[in-house]
Amino acid sequence: MSDPTRSSPRHPTSERKPSFGRSSRGSLPLTISASPVDRVEEFFDEAEFESRRQRVRAVLRERDLDAILVSSPENVYYLAGLNHYGYFAVTILILPLDGPPLLFARAMEAPTIAEQCRDIRHLPFGDAEDPGEVLAVALRSSGLAGARLGIELDHMFLPPRVAQTVQRALPTAWTDASGIVEELRMVKSAAELAYTREAARISDRAAGAAIAAAGSGVNERHIAAEVYRTMIDAGGDLTGFPALIRSDRTLRFEHIVWRDHELDKGERLFVELAGCVRRYHAPQGRLLFIGPASDRDRRAADVTIEAIEAAQGALHPGAISGDVYAAWQAVVDRAAGSPQPKRHHVGYGTGLGFPPSWVGASMVPGIRPDGRMVIREGMVFHLMSWLVGSALGDYLVSDTAVITATGVEILTTTPRVVQELA
Repeated sequence: MSDPTRSSPRHPTSERKPSFGRSSRGSLPLTISASPVDRVEEFFDEAEFESRRQRVRAVLRERDLDAILVSSPENVYYLAGLNHYGYFAVTILILPLDGPPLLFARAMEAPTIAEQCRDIRHLPFGDAEDPGEVLAVALRSSGLAGARLGIELDHMFLPPRVAQTVQRALPTAWTDASGIVEELRMVKSAAELAYTREAARISDRAAGAAIAAAGSGVNERHIAAEVYRTMIDAGGDLTGFPALIRSDRTLRFEHIVWRDHELDKGERLFVELAGCVRRYHAPQGRLLFIGPASDRDRRAADVTIEAIEAAQGALHPGAISGDVYAAWQAVVDRAAGSPQPKRHHVGYGTGLGFPPSWVGASMVPGIRPDGRMVIREGMVFHLMSWLVGSALGDYLVSDTAVITATGVEILTTTPRVVQELA
């Protein structure tokens, strides 16, 4: 019988059978690593990765788990440093209580993994193989057949068929471990915050480009082109979510992008974007006016800005997210003279993100009415104040905010003023 460990993992077999376990020795592929001097780029040092892994392992011990299978690209990046766009195919990091992490990914990703990931054992599967079956064999061969395993069930990057296949093939104790890594990621390290600050700088430049480009007779596509040109020229990476650029006709359509439309006098233009550096984002949003703003919208702008400042004042370590929301709502209700409809949130956690989002999770960790999230130093939020379609008029503003030891620091600095463009 041939030994598959003697052939390169970059050349998968054409048979739809697991490649692990066919060796007479039952061996797994060796750890692939690149010399530190050969690495193209390293975003975090070894101590940072080890600290993250140990904090995850501490939670695993609390939950009586032997290992966790991590499937979101953000969580894989956070624990292993893998920064690529091949996660459309099954990519799972297996973090055991002891020993190096194992990265289950397509065989063709071997060079990237060797370049970017320290002390990671790559468990490859071929394109003609069933990843669920191969994963089950890999777990068994790694000594995890009878282990208590956590799996992230709420992520879109773990196909249900793969999850079902591996759980049927390996009838061990499976536990939903969704949210373990995300909860730890909510508090950013100094290195993560440094990248977020760089992203905010790029976000400000891109917002400035949008303001400079917009005006009567200008196509929304041109504004989008200037935004992306500026972000890339300023050192930005591909963002996890597109820039949202839309005018009156589509102003209330929350998640659509630019269209083939020339702006007219009297229209409003919504621009929400984020710079991205090493996968860390700093979103901000502004509502621009093509021509003079109406008195009603100017009044809405005053209320919107006062409300976001009230939310900022309520943000500090130990605060409760529902109280932060209440501070925002109180300003709006007082200005309107009566209770106004509540929004779904006035901000959400942001930072590390891969397409399709800069939230970095399947569920949005928002600052919601009656929310119970405890605010902690090092958290980063996209703080929003939104009165589009309200009884008070139309205006919105949003910025990236980091929680400090004493309160909050706003990282994006585009002026919060009514912008009237010719």
